[in-house]
Amino acid sequence: MSYPKPSVAVDLALITVAEGKLHCMLMVRKDANTVGGDWAIPGGFVHMEEAIEDTAKRVLREKVGVIEVYLEQLFTYGAPDRDPRERVISVTHFALVPFENLSRLVKANKELTLAQVHTDWKDNTGGSARALTGTLGELSLAFDHAYILGDVVKRLRGKLDYTSVALELLPPVFTLRQAQEIYEAILDRPLTKPAFRRKLLDRKIIKPTGKRETGSAFRPAELYTRI
Repeated sequence: MSYPKPSVAVDLALITVAEGKLHCMLMVRKDANTVGGDWAIPGGFVHMEEAIEDTAKRVLREKVGVIEVYLEQLFTYGAPDRDPRERVISVTHFALVPFENLSRLVKANKELTLAQVHTDWKDNTGGSARALTGTLGELSLAFDHAYILGDVVKRLRGKLDYTSVALELLPPVFTLRQAQEIYEAILDRPLTKPAFRRKLLDRKIIKPTGKRETGSAFRPAELYTRI
């Protein structure tokens, strides 16, 4: 007996922090008029000979130009009407990339943009997210990608207290000020400086390098790195 076979895809939410706000990378859609939504997170269909993780790495390499990043599987999205073209099940991942790395990719590819991820909920109950840019305002996202971005934010907020995942958004060496900006961007709220720094240092997930930043107009801050 034969059964209908849905298509399986991998979608990737590439996340960074720019100007103190959480951002994601989006690709312009060439078939937006037929399927709706002018922008989408990068994705691709799983080949018959591929493992899911291999597809994720291929999409990163071919569509974005990224190889070595923090990559984590998020959820599987399988609503029957999520893609109007055909039955598509998406195994979604998110990647965390320092801003300078992602910015270079966007500048080199006119089909990519960085958009601020804005949520209308302050707690961690979840919901959809809006993608905003300074020049275009709110972007029209394809399929269920607004809900996917909302789930990424919820996952990141939930992992802050028991993992060091937020540090993946920092360069190899950083100041405590930069670390706090990353946490504040994910949480979308300010943090008290002394309490944040004490908590971060007590968790023993970073260590001092013995060096200080250069080119600062103020007293040079101590530089740290991940353990």
